[in-house]
Formats: sequence, C-alpha cells, structure tokens
Amino acid sequence: MFCLGFLLTGASVLHAQEEPVATEAEYDKAYERRIKQEYLYGVYIPKDLSDAIVQLNKLADRESLQKFRMAEEEEAVRKLHFSLGRWIIHNWGFYGGSRLAVALKDMGVHHPDDMARLIIRSMHRSLNKKPIEVKEQVIALQEAREAERKKRMESAEILYEGKRQLNRDSVELRKQR
Repeated sequence: MFCLGFLLTGASVLHAQEEPVATEAEYDKAYERRIKQEYLYGVYIPKDLSDAIVQLNKLADRESLQKFRMAEEEEAVRKLHFSLGRWIIHNWGFYGGSRLAVALKDMGVHHPDDMARLIIRSMHRSLNKKPIEVKEQVIALQEAREAERKKRMESAEILYEGKRQLNRDSVELRKQR
C-alpha cells in the first residue's frame, strides 16, 4: 500500500552495539548518560511526542506523507508498525533508554511497541488535523497491554507448585512482627 521508507533509506543509521555492560551499576550509569543525550549514534533524539512528530515530518518526503495521511488510521498504524515503528524503536533508543523513551514512560507508556504505536497514531492524527487525544491513547494502550497479559496468564501452564518450608529464623522473624 504505502511505505514510509524515507526513514529506512536516507535517514537510517546503522550502528554497532554498545559494549556489554558488566555490572548493574555500569548499566545504570550508561542508562543515565543515554537519557540525557540529544543525539545517540549521530541520530537526533526528540525530546517529547510533539518533537517526534515534527522530526518525522522533516524526515519524510511529501508523497509518503500524503499516502500516510490518506490511509485509514488503524490500517496505517498496523501496516507501519514493523517498518517505521521498528525504525523509531531502534533509532530513538527505546530499549537502551533515551530522553524520548523517558518522556513517553512519564506519560504512562512503557513498552517500546506501544511507544512506537503512540507516535505513529499521533502523527497520523496530526497530519489529518484531528485531536491527538494523548490521554485517551495512553489509556487504550495500557488497557490493551493488560488484556494481553491477562490472556497469557489464563492460558499459562503451571510447571511446578510447591510449599515453602519455613526455617527457624523465619519463624522467629514472623513472631517478632
């Protein structure tokens, strides 16, 4: 149908993986550094949702934007999730941490896939001059994520169920409470 391949061609940046982090403290230090960076691996990281929409508009060619705008919202979000969405997740540092990921987490969106969906849907609404309705989108994403979790739990198989024996120290601690 359409493709926002504009991001995957000219604006795409391939970069080497960071060196593995040996300790939790080193990981935390690297994360704290990443979330403050304006650029990661030469890619500008938007500061918030509005900035993300502005940046995608700058990166896109007019023809791609027009096709995207003309598509039905649900179809656009679904079809672009594994192309544009993957580009957003990877290049804007949603797994390793970035200032945009932190801004979206602060809004209540925690999963990288949901972050990408929020950005794509918001951009589509912006192009169509519709209200973005961020709160409603966040609630819908949270509810869908929770429904998915519940569905997984209902079909989960219990592999082992046992009783834990309390040792003498545990019994003493319980008595003191």
